[in-house]
Amino acid sequence: MSREMIEDAAFEVIEREGLSGFSMRKLAARLGCEAMSIYHHFPSQAHLYEALVDRQMSGLVIPDHSLPWRERARIGMQEFRRVATEHPAFAPFIVVYRMNSPPCLAKLNAIIGLFEDGGFGPELSARLFRAAGYYLMGAILDETAGYAKGPSAVTTVSDEELQRDYPSVVAAAAYFGTSGFDKTFELGLEMFLDEMERIRDAARDEAAKSGDRARKKL
Repeated sequence: MSREMIEDAAFEVIEREGLSGFSMRKLAARLGCEAMSIYHHFPSQAHLYEALVDRQMSGLVIPDHSLPWRERARIGMQEFRRVATEHPAFAPFIVVYRMNSPPCLAKLNAIIGLFEDGGFGPELSARLFRAAGYYLMGAILDETAGYAKGPSAVTTVSDEELQRDYPSVVAAAAYFGTSGFDKTFELGLEMFLDEMERIRDAARDEAAKSGDRARKKL
């Protein structure tokens, strides 16, 4: 039994049982072995989950430096969404996991470097990286554990009440389903990229004006 076999089976059990229903005992049953055989490869469930995160992050494609900066930023954000939603039941774990392992740090270093390449400077690059994370985490959680799961409320209303009292909700509902996720995500992503470029260009303009004022004083 290999680590890869265990990881494959772990994803299967998590997708079937959910994070709250996962256990090493259920994983062992899926593999047809004793739990101690798993602990030989992964000393704890935390080690196993870390390996699952590392495995997903290793599949994240870092955009090539030859591409324009905006395209690189777009691809980087699309890639994180893609890998994080490959296993929907595991997504709530991966989006809030602090990625401090060497494989994850390598990916994070590359993505933060991508923001630095945009000409924002150290502080703004860090803040924009975090802001992008807020957008991505919200989108991923909604797509895997929010609207994708259907209604949450115990107290519901009839179709007649919905049509009569909440017409705006009815009209918008057609765009809330899984078939609309990609288009909604891309809309928000383009807005985010537009604003990042606006901030950068405004900062450059201000720096140029400051330089002109300084030269005039000489």
